[in-house]
Amino acid sequence: MWNQVYNPFGNAALSTIAAAIPVVTLLVLIASGKVKAHIAAIIALIVANLIAIFAFTMPAGMSIRASVLGVVTGFFPIGWIVLNVIFMYQLTVASGRFETLQRAVGGVTTDRRLQLLLIAFSFGAFFEGASGFGTPVAITGAILIGLGFSPLAASGLSLIANTAPVAYGALGTPIQGLASVTGLDPYLLGAMVGRQLPIFSLIVPFWVVWAFAGWKGMKEVWPAILVTGVSFAVPQFLISNYVNPWIVDIGASLISMACLIGFLKVWQPKKLWTSPALRSHDISADLAKPDMSTTMPKLTSAEIWSSLVPWIIVCIVLLIWGTGGFKAAVNPWATWNYAVPDLDKVIMKVAPIVPKPTPEGAVFSFTWLSYTGTGMLIAAIISGFVMGFGPGKILAVYGRTLKICAVSLITISAMLAIGTLTRLSGIDATLGLAFAATGVLYPFFGTLLGWLGVALTGSDTASNVLFGNLQKITSQQLGLSPILMSAANSSGGVMGKMIDAQSIVVASTATNWYGHEGTILRFVFKHSIALACLVGLFVMLQAYVHPFTEMVISAPVK
Repeated sequence: MWNQVYNPFGNAALSTIAAAIPVVTLLVLIASGKVKAHIAAIIALIVANLIAIFAFTMPAGMSIRASVLGVVTGFFPIGWIVLNVIFMYQLTVASGRFETLQRAVGGVTTDRRLQLLLIAFSFGAFFEGASGFGTPVAITGAILIGLGFSPLAASGLSLIANTAPVAYGALGTPIQGLASVTGLDPYLLGAMVGRQLPIFSLIVPFWVVWAFAGWKGMKEVWPAILVTGVSFAVPQFLISNYVNPWIVDIGASLISMACLIGFLKVWQPKKLWTSPALRSHDISADLAKPDMSTTMPKLTSAEIWSSLVPWIIVCIVLLIWGTGGFKAAVNPWATWNYAVPDLDKVIMKVAPIVPKPTPEGAVFSFTWLSYTGTGMLIAAIISGFVMGFGPGKILAVYGRTLKICAVSLITISAMLAIGTLTRLSGIDATLGLAFAATGVLYPFFGTLLGWLGVALTGSDTASNVLFGNLQKITSQQLGLSPILMSAANSSGGVMGKMIDAQSIVVASTATNWYGHEGTILRFVFKHSIALACLVGLFVMLQAYVHPFTEMVISAPVK
């Protein structure tokens, strides 16, 4: 047995600095633009192993096994989703359906700002609710590129837009994960998140258009932005507080899309914005393709529905795959559990992270059929046959997709290896304790802890599992509502989604802008920090300032 060590140097500041070295190394290398993302991830993984072994006293064998486990879990399920999303996209491109879909969207509006609202925010939120785990950024980034957006605009703005719905992504998986580690009622946690995020669901559409077109460009389309934000935020609050946390994104996104499309039938901006580049200097603007949707003959209803059929199939399959009933039906016979020897239950979490010593599990559960990526693969194959492809053509497209995604899959696997190692070695807990030591400012910094967790792991679910119990314990010690701070971990975490390395790799892959992950990170980082701080300030108001304190839910732990 090995007990995790959270203060190896006997000095909290030095131990925190040491714990931060792996993630700082990763972000600095990527942001420099001089090191390819997959190389940066491999270097950061080596650094993480050295820190775990020599600073945090983790046995070398355990450190290496934890890294290998992370590599495997990086591919299943995250890389598996990315691979099959891109496969689906490649099939629709090869069939010509994707071009038709682009023209159909262009038929709703030719204004780039309004296309961003419809695709990056509303359409992306639907896929976040249905499947999550990188799917929305991959799909919306690819659509925006096809519509003529520059690679930086398509990838960066998709990342920013994919924030407000993340806490309820994949049919409420982050809320369920948070409930599992805190013992709090998932309905109460979902309702509390629903009293934090709707204000940012109003802000984010304005933020996305401002980041793209500037203040003046944003003011010109404010009515459409307001319709988009309100029609998402209000259902987000109502569904999370009065229905359940599982269908929040799906319901809110469908209402938002319907309201925006309906509004655009009676309103259009006086001046159209047709430039594909960001308002600031965009080094990728010369790679933007013209939007041909307005220069082609008008599409018939049959052609529009034909372009939507593959994505309707995807939605139906993913909705089935995301239900608890489906997973409960198939997982008992379609699961292979592998407990990693000399790693599973031989690492002990200790105080102050947990009340009593608790063994860390290290089991790889190969739920091959219920993976979201498997559902996407099945949907893609069905769509391929519907689009008229034979088995040979489908296999050829899959082979091409493997070549396209190879480097990205290496990067994602290395990222998850870092996340798994930092969790099992206690490095992440050391960072968490640094945030927990902020006293009266804890509501602000506790929210940023959720942001850090997502930035480290690439998943709001993983961040909630990582820090949820710490949030509950610390809030109880400080006399704060554990429901408030547990929810804040999830709400703050959504703003870290745009800077986590795997999301950036998904974005660069979807937009065919390989090797520019550093440029994307530099663009979104300031937006991520600013929005996370705003969430933190709002949680501070809920913790201490009337009437915001009336929004806080207090209930006993189950």
